[in-house]
Amino acid sequence: MSSSMASAAPEPPFRPREKLVEKQRYFQSVHKPTYLKGRYDAIASVAIPLALAASSVFLVGRGIYNMSHGIGRKEE
Repeated sequence: MSSSMASAAPEPPFRPREKLVEKQRYFQSVHKPTYLKGRYDAIASVAIPLALAASSVFLVGRGIYNMSHGIGRKEE
């Protein structure tokens, strides 16, 4: 290593230490599962999977209905 690099000051942190301690206190005090502690975590881990499951059940149901009633069948 060069001597100029060793004497360089460490880079500043991304967040101030006070903000970090405040967030740590908040997340350690909340009594929820770890994956639901954040602000938008309930949307990401509950609403999106529910929407995907509901839409897939709807599409499968519609496909079964269409097949059983012969809707959309190609006549050759």
